[in-house]
Amino acid sequence: MAKNTGPACKLCRREGEKLFLKGERCFSPKCAFERRSYAPGQHGRTHSRSGGTATGRESDYAKQLRAKQRARRVYGIYERQFRRYYGKALKARGITGLVLLQTLESRLDNVIYRLGFASSRAQARLLVTHGHFTVNGRRTDVPSMTLRVGDVVAVREGSLKTTYFKELSAVAEGRTVPAWLQRDLKNLSGSVLRLPERAEIDGNLNEQLIVEYYSR
Repeated sequence: MAKNTGPACKLCRREGEKLFLKGERCFSPKCAFERRSYAPGQHGRTHSRSGGTATGRESDYAKQLRAKQRARRVYGIYERQFRRYYGKALKARGITGLVLLQTLESRLDNVIYRLGFASSRAQARLLVTHGHFTVNGRRTDVPSMTLRVGDVVAVREGSLKTTYFKELSAVAEGRTVPAWLQRDLKNLSGSVLRLPERAEIDGNLNEQLIVEYYSR
């Protein structure tokens, strides 16, 4: 699927729930989902009331597709890349669905978002692409980099002088950090302590339906 260049709020409305794709705006009255929670498009209101079909029942395939699309949109991943993640999870040890979600959570852009250094994953990707972060002391511009236990993420020394990062400590202080990560606000860095447990990952994601979708 091509990159989405339209309004991000339409993706939330299509999924019928907030995906928090626009950071702080999602918590404000400006959030489009708060004003129009029905699906976008000409038949959006009817679609929302009927559950997506004329009979009001959603097929198993539709549920599986929606679960997969929801996960893709939450993490901002293309279809081909998401399929690769699933293929690797299928070959890895452990429960396929959980391994898939743990891999998505371990992406560099997601870790930066979870550490509170960005208000959304989209902003985190932009910051990484512009070279503002280092991983284990090395500068990187690859948002999809998968981090391992023990890896350390930090704001690049040269970027600490910018206005955004000068004010970041005060802003990030109010953001909760999951237990599988450790944050150092003084040095604007963080590390991966362990892989996240299922209870620490978005409960609205249904990994079982995603597995069923790709297992058809």
